[in-house]
Amino acid sequence: MSNATVVDPKQNDVVTTGSFHWSDLYKTDDWQAVWIGFIIIVLGAAAVLTGGFDFAAAKFTTWGNGKPLSAQINGALFYHLALTALVLGGLFTLGNHLKNISPGKYIPAFAGLFVLAIVVRVISAQYTLNRYLEWAFFAILAGLIVANTVGTPKWLRPAVQTEYYIKAGLVIMGFSVLFANIINFGLYGLGIAWIVTPIVILFMWWYGTKVLKIENKPFVITIATATSVCGTSAAIAAGAAAKAKKNDLSIAISISILFTILMMVFEPILIRAFGLGELMGGALIGGTIDSTGAVTVAGTALGKLGQTTAVLVKSIQNILIGFIAFAVAVFFATHVEKKENAESGSVSASEIWNRLPKFILGFFAASLLASFVFLPAYGKQTVRAINTVLDQYKNWAFVLAFTSIGLETNFRELKAQLQGGKPLNLYIVGQLFNIVLTFAAVYILLSGKFFPLPNLAG
Repeated sequence: MSNATVVDPKQNDVVTTGSFHWSDLYKTDDWQAVWIGFIIIVLGAAAVLTGGFDFAAAKFTTWGNGKPLSAQINGALFYHLALTALVLGGLFTLGNHLKNISPGKYIPAFAGLFVLAIVVRVISAQYTLNRYLEWAFFAILAGLIVANTVGTPKWLRPAVQTEYYIKAGLVIMGFSVLFANIINFGLYGLGIAWIVTPIVILFMWWYGTKVLKIENKPFVITIATATSVCGTSAAIAAGAAAKAKKNDLSIAISISILFTILMMVFEPILIRAFGLGELMGGALIGGTIDSTGAVTVAGTALGKLGQTTAVLVKSIQNILIGFIAFAVAVFFATHVEKKENAESGSVSASEIWNRLPKFILGFFAASLLASFVFLPAYGKQTVRAINTVLDQYKNWAFVLAFTSIGLETNFRELKAQLQGGKPLNLYIVGQLFNIVLTFAAVYILLSGKFFPLPNLAG
């Protein structure tokens, strides 16, 4: 019998149900994330194309340094906050109702989580903090403070669903991952992002399982993917494919965010010190810093060309999320788990299908829709306008997810999971290998000594 996977909202762990049922299409997190993501994409696109209604989610602009927060507290902000809460709260409440979680329990829990998310967005928009730290850091920190002081209240727990929110956010994010980026940077971007990335994953898998002898293989592949692709988003995708537990994700994401902050601050400084220039430096940033937002900040520190190059490399790398999640699902189903359970027979195609994270299909579908339907039909400016609307819904979904990570993370549990420092060892060695290999690719492709330099003007 093939198995379908759902997420236990109380533990946020993967659990197994019986054989596939058609009800899985609307009762499981993976499929619900696809429908929620596409509902928001359709509404966002309709709002831009018709100009008939304002569908923008709330956004706090940078405050401080002479710009008081009170200046942006007005009717428009309250409208967009209410709209954001209504859209996301309504869709996630419906999804939870279909999973047999009472709206009476979920709605007040979501409201509490959303208030925490507002606090996070306000703090992270402060001028000085915004320059050095991403909102993801403050989201996790806010949750950690609550969880490790007063404890996460029982009434709030129904809304603490990390994977659910980030899966929906990833589907929305898919609309911004344009295959046209491959054309913009051509073989240069492919060489840096698509050749280096799988090599780093394979190296970290070997180092983690053979050298460090970490027995928790889902954790190894989760942190390897986070390190080599794009941090949290990739960790969630690979973790779902490998059936990683919530603690695996918490550790992988926490380590990734910590080093993302450090690299975002110090990598541009080192790039300038070694005189790499904006083109090579931006490509190195795009290929090594985990988070897309941090890549943009670090690239901007080098200049306009540095930012453009960094974002292009990271965008091309982001396209790999779906392919890698699919490969991880197949590898774990056909090799890892089969080897660990020698008595099991051959793995059927249906089992691989059930193992594949379905939200990745939504990610691909959204990307294809934007790249090959909307872009040719409406042009780059319109697609950019749609993504401006969608980007904030994605960000709010991610803030809900990252705050949930903090709320369900206990320092004592994490300490027990660190296995004598092996996870930190794995990340540091893997990231150093990633930096060296990425630099080699950048030097070969963009130094001008072997190939003509690409024209990225404008």
